[in-house]
Amino acid sequence: MILKYEHTDIYQGEHIVLKDTTLMAEEGELIYVVGPVGSGKTSLLRTIYGEITPEGGTAEVMGVNMLSVRPKHLPALRRQIGIVFQDFQLLSDRTVKDNLDFVLRATGWTKKYDRERRIVEVLEEVGLPDKLNHRPYELSGGEQQRVCIARAILNTPRLILADEPTGNLDSENGRNIIKLLNRLREHGATVIITTHNMKWLEEVPGSVYQCDRGALIGRNDTKAPVTTKNEDK
Repeated sequence: MILKYEHTDIYQGEHIVLKDTTLMAEEGELIYVVGPVGSGKTSLLRTIYGEITPEGGTAEVMGVNMLSVRPKHLPALRRQIGIVFQDFQLLSDRTVKDNLDFVLRATGWTKKYDRERRIVEVLEEVGLPDKLNHRPYELSGGEQQRVCIARAILNTPRLILADEPTGNLDSENGRNIIKLLNRLREHGATVIITTHNMKWLEEVPGSVYQCDRGALIGRNDTKAPVTTKNEDK
């Protein structure tokens, strides 16, 4: 079990956003967490990588108790987690290579040859081998998101968290990103995607949880429609 949440509460400050939360994720599983903006999806992800501490019940990520984990132990956990942000969060004054190299150096890759080899590998994996020396502003939105995915998989994470990864993309680029994340799942990673765009569930099926009125509701059948407010048209 990669992730095990049972009857835990998630707060944003003093405000409870998800109560009595249960979420299970196994190795190599694709999970969608759906719901409108403000329903608690991002807060849930933030508890998984230790930015927010959940309260009560059980909250374990790859064997780490997130209710009591010490800050000094979080870097080791986060090296096993890849995070894909909706707004990319790339360093605009650096090339793609430098963006990726920054992460590798920060996570303990001391040999330049090893870093360069790994950068080439991940850019091949996301289909951008020719963008090594481009800066983010020279790339399309879809290409920038693929660089973000490359950054997320540099350390071969067991768990990938993608927070609204298609929110700033058109339909074609969004579809390509979802399919790319699913390929990473096929290679063994557990992938959790938050979204309010319901069409991805039909195109690339997975397990589904829905944030609804302060609760996380589990679903297993992605063929049945899930209705949320503010759904993309």
